[in-house]
Amino acid sequence: MTHTLPSFRRKLVAAVLVVVSPTLALAQAPAAPKPPAPQTQQAASGQAGNLQPATREAQSLASLAPLVESVKSAVVNVDVQARPEVPEGMEDNPLFDKFFGGGNGRGRGRSEREQIRQGAGSGFIIDPKGLVLTNNHVIEDAVTITIRLDDGRSFTGEVVGRDPLTDVAVVKVKEKVDQLPTVKLGDSDAVRVGDWVLAIGNPFGLASSVSVGILSARAREIGASVYDDFLQTDAAINPGNSGGPLFNMKGEVVGINTAIVGGGTGIGFSVPSNLIKALLPQLEKEGSVTRGWLGVGIQPLNRDLAQALKLPVSEGAILTQINPGSPAAKAGLKADDVVVAVDGKQVRSDSELTRTVALKKPNSVTTLSLYRDGKKQDVKVTMGTRPDLEGLTKKKPEAADEQDSSRRVGVSLQDLDARTASQAGFTERAGALITDIIPGSPADRAQLAPGMLVVEANRKPIASAKELAAAIRAAPKGSTLLLRVAGPGGGRLLRALTVP
Repeated sequence: MTHTLPSFRRKLVAAVLVVVSPTLALAQAPAAPKPPAPQTQQAASGQAGNLQPATREAQSLASLAPLVESVKSAVVNVDVQARPEVPEGMEDNPLFDKFFGGGNGRGRGRSEREQIRQGAGSGFIIDPKGLVLTNNHVIEDAVTITIRLDDGRSFTGEVVGRDPLTDVAVVKVKEKVDQLPTVKLGDSDAVRVGDWVLAIGNPFGLASSVSVGILSARAREIGASVYDDFLQTDAAINPGNSGGPLFNMKGEVVGINTAIVGGGTGIGFSVPSNLIKALLPQLEKEGSVTRGWLGVGIQPLNRDLAQALKLPVSEGAILTQINPGSPAAKAGLKADDVVVAVDGKQVRSDSELTRTVALKKPNSVTTLSLYRDGKKQDVKVTMGTRPDLEGLTKKKPEAADEQDSSRRVGVSLQDLDARTASQAGFTERAGALITDIIPGSPADRAQLAPGMLVVEANRKPIASAKELAAAIRAAPKGSTLLLRVAGPGGGRLLRALTVP
């Protein structure tokens, strides 16, 4: 069956396992492609003259056992006790049964759902003193964290830093250790589509499980955040693999296994190691990630637009809006400028520009290569700081009535204040700012996301979180709210939110 993009996105499942009573028959992994079987010397020599070089290279992979033995001791199980929030009306949702436990949990009350749940994911050690990399969604809302090694040892873990926007987290062993096995972060840009890759993790609580496949694609955008840049692989990744390593054939980690497409399709996604290496110093030192910010609205350049703008290139990012007072405005950037490179690195799309700018340090000077009125020029920009929308949620808790309404559809809200509007580049000065979305909730299925600003509900203006909460509360069960949402830098979209 061919799925549309919204349907495809809804099937993306964070590959984290909640241990209740694993039932393997309900989640069979697709058969992982096996490396070619070793040949006898006679057979190999008899056929060598008829084989292409690439085929001979593949047939030389007699066994991956030496590689597995050299790295698996550094792969760990991450056991978590967490206290999740489940939105009202989601008690019978099978996705929540899968991730929050419950088997046949029909008819259970919300108080039971709010009890501590037991979850498990994977991770890997990058420092002999016990520094572990994993996914943010594995350790999010954790009350306790236990790190279990392949040799049976267990340690208490604590969060050092996390970045929800890329789903990366750093955990350290609290006990004093100095000789733990480690693995090295490799160069994810060097791995080619078609190269062999190896995944090790704890799917369904089955420790140290190994699967093999190839790199299927690069730079995949799956709707997880504006910074999506995933590696795609067909190596079997299942619930419980989240946070585990994806290795190249040198035994280097080229990605953190993060998400899968449901239905046993054999499609998994990993955060590239080069992105992890860029974030790691901040996560270790600051506990969070501060990103560069331009303050512009953007869209991709295509051939038709390139022809209309009389450009000699057809790849890049068009600046559609320059926010007043932003770093872009101060640098003299203009609407319809087309950015084609940042500090000499080619930019092929709007999403690539977003990711590249985000990795720049605030207050650093960056050179943008762009076309203006058909002529190429370089412009120096002093980077600003991207606002921390997630942090604002903690500073301004929702009122009780807003919590009840937002839990019903799985969204957290707050008012838009002048400071946030200015930092985030909103042209609006009022609305309900989305600060969090519960995976699998009605809000998630409506493709709402943190950082969006709801300005209308059923064609009526929304000036605050309280007003949107009231609209959700008043909506009949099973009805659909037509929401108009704005993003930083301008541009509006419609979203259809079904109220359970």
